[in-house]
Amino acid sequence: MLITGFPAAAFGTNCYIVAPEAGAECVVVDPGVEVVDQLDELLDQHRLQPVAVLLTHGHLDHTFSVTPVCGARGIPAYLHPADDGMLADPMSGISPDTRALFGGRLEWSEPDDVRALGDGERLTIAGLEITVDHAPGHTGGSVLFRLPHEQAPEVCLSGDVLFAGSIGRTDLPGGDHARMLHSLATKILPLPDEVVVLPGHGPRTTIGRERATNPFLQDLGTDGADLPSTRRGL
Repeated sequence: MLITGFPAAAFGTNCYIVAPEAGAECVVVDPGVEVVDQLDELLDQHRLQPVAVLLTHGHLDHTFSVTPVCGARGIPAYLHPADDGMLADPMSGISPDTRALFGGRLEWSEPDDVRALGDGERLTIAGLEITVDHAPGHTGGSVLFRLPHEQAPEVCLSGDVLFAGSIGRTDLPGGDHARMLHSLATKILPLPDEVVVLPGHGPRTTIGRERATNPFLQDLGTDGADLPSTRRGL
């Protein structure tokens, strides 16, 4: 399996490309702010053909380039329906400070083909088998994408649910701290230690490393006991 990507210049949002191998079809995950040129260069480098865009959630820093990426190739975008409102109105899910960066307005159009993601769904796209876990809290429609690998540990694209040493903030519109804790307890902690985590911001990590060192997971039981909030994310 080929997984590559880069952080967007704005907000440091990680855009990922996942394919069975070089020269194959692929999926693009979370094309953020002004990533089109860099994304095209990486696709050309590995001779990859995108057939879908997967969105871990609806925040603008993860969806900004979804329409040009999809529109240039006539491919669908996948998003959990709880975040559809943010795809229709990207300003609705961001902080006042971030809204001010865009002058309170944004030229925007939705992708022509948006398909719904469901909890536990297994997608077969571009020769990949992708499991979707609904993990609300950062947003109502946040999801994890998990990919098995025959010769290596499973990979989890965690969006803004889990970071190296932190978790996603829950103080934005649509955020819910109690739901985040429940998602961490029921979707993150049950994963094996060797699972490689590719987060929406920052460096890769593993479930084992986060289980042992992430302060937001240390005392979190399966009941989702309360922990203080954090400020990571858009």
